Amino acid sequence: MTENYIGLKPIKEILGMNFFIPNYQRGYRWTKQQVKDLLDDINEFIEKKDKGIYCIQPLVIKEQKQETFDLIKNEAKNIEEIEKLLKGSWEVIDGQQRLTTIFILLTYLDCENKYNLKYATREDSESFLLSIDHGKKEDNIDYYHIIEAKEQITKWFTENGNDLEIFKNTLLNKVNFIWYESVDENPIAVFTRLNIGKIPLTNAELIKALFLNKSNFESNDFKKIRLQQQEIASEWDHIEYNLQSDEFWMFLHEQNYDKPTRIDFIFDLICNHNSLKLKEEEMKDIGKDEYKTFRYFYAWFKRKTDITECWKEVKSYHQIFQEWFNDLELYHYIGFMIENKIDISTIIKEWKKEGRTKNDFTKQYIIPSLKFKIAKCSDLNKQYEIENSPKKTQSRPLLLLYNIQTLINQNESIKDNAKYKLPVFYKFPFHLYKKEAWDVEHIDSNTENQLEDEKDQKKWLKCSYSHISDNDLKLEIEKFLIDAEDKKDFDYLRAKVIANTTSASVKLNNEEKNKLWNFTLLDASTNRSYGNDIFPMKRIVIIGKDQGKKITINDDVADFEIHQIPGEIAFIPPCTKNVFLKYYSPNTDNLREWDKSDANTYLKNIETVLEKFLKDE
Repeated sequence: MTENYIGLKPIKEILGMNFFIPNYQRGYRWTKQQVKDLLDDINEFIEKKDKGIYCIQPLVIKEQKQETFDLIKNEAKNIEEIEKLLKGSWEVIDGQQRLTTIFILLTYLDCENKYNLKYATREDSESFLLSIDHGKKEDNIDYYHIIEAKEQITKWFTENGNDLEIFKNTLLNKVNFIWYESVDENPIAVFTRLNIGKIPLTNAELIKALFLNKSNFESNDFKKIRLQQQEIASEWDHIEYNLQSDEFWMFLHEQNYDKPTRIDFIFDLICNHNSLKLKEEEMKDIGKDEYKTFRYFYAWFKRKTDITECWKEVKSYHQIFQEWFNDLELYHYIGFMIENKIDISTIIKEWKKEGRTKNDFTKQYIIPSLKFKIAKCSDLNKQYEIENSPKKTQSRPLLLLYNIQTLINQNESIKDNAKYKLPVFYKFPFHLYKKEAWDVEHIDSNTENQLEDEKDQKKWLKCSYSHISDNDLKLEIEKFLIDAEDKKDFDYLRAKVIANTTSASVKLNNEEKNKLWNFTLLDASTNRSYGNDIFPMKRIVIIGKDQGKKITINDDVADFEIHQIPGEIAFIPPCTKNVFLKYYSPNTDNLREWDKSDANTYLKNIETVLEKFLKDE
């Protein structure tokens, strides 16, 4: 297995080297702003008097061994020239823009011994860089941008008044390239991936090069090293494969993640925890930019410590996540905690406490953490949305925990039943939950939707038609649908429909509608699709969404059927589904309304399911 080499090189170590810019790359195109940003960043590093290093993004190169041999053979006239040429010739796959900018900066700072830049298709650019002629700014696009960069550098130093020697010393000794030697036989393919597809080298790729570099293995036995490399590569792929499963990943993480490989998440955690126990001085060197994690592992590898120790730490994080994922309670409780913004680093730290059993972890850390997260809504009779009362969204954590604990209880019951013998029957799907925005929805609408459009009015009446028992009222609806006159007629008819489909004696009043017993979780798109409609209409829409069907009503005034066509499916939380199926209600004959008896039995179930989180101990 031939591996890519990875390391850090200060600018002073690449002086005298020969870099070749191949014809598949465009010319120099950095803007004045990009040059200014680089100078500002280096200056900020100087002002902080940081003892670490300033790291520039990766310079991806491929050694041109034959070209080096030819240069020595044909051009070297003395031992000094041979030594210079032995520094090698490198094809620049990625990083040309930064490399050229640093060259222009070194020229401005009167650094005599620079590196050499040769161009496959723009040979005159090499000599132009050595002697920039401002009179040729408009001759070609390369010259234009080179002169723009030189002018920006001159302007920046004039305006900032920096000590040139301090800046030069910092540039040479403290500014480092991430040096990435590619062994790929096709550098154009590497360039295409990094530039055309705009897929930069990730921390994970750079760290992988460290793990698979043969110089980091203690053995001198090539076969043994190759076997270890293959083992790490295989385990690496297995970890990444697991993390690429949304069901596994989104139990641990939010949906938004901008890195192409998810194993970076583990490396970032190890770095942020300092799990490899780097010394304080070493930690100062790793910086705070996007390649901080790579430099953390690079610092560890510089110690020449046994590589298996580091890889074992990486695997231990994955094993922790797998153990959580495969445990009924840990999966649900930790998933809830992460969804409610408890840092996973804190959870891992608590999990790793010496001598702590799983039972201790649950009792001493998990349960108190969950109690704290629902503390603001643990009063089940709390009033919301009225005058100075809190918003109903404050109850969201409790409603989510209610759904989760319901599933835990169901799984426990099934697990104890010898008939099934299943470790887990159904888990709460965090990967589906996190792909939606969630509302705390009124089960019985708090305010009726003011239907102004005639088409919406007729749709509402048709939806209500099948739930009406009064034949005279049905005739009035039929008449309105044929010959709608004005809004007042609809308002009058609507009031009669609501009175017919609900029982005034058990109806929730406005204050009661803004309590937990009238709340449930519903995805925002479904909630907004029906507005503040009556209970039976909500029920039809939600059941349809759960089945992946869309409710449609024909314009034909004689057609009172509610039709279902294929539509967008939505994840309906189990307890929300139960509410609209009247799962908690003793009387399931009345599907037209959500009354006080329904609300009471629903609240009682919440209290029973969440008992251990609501009681004081």
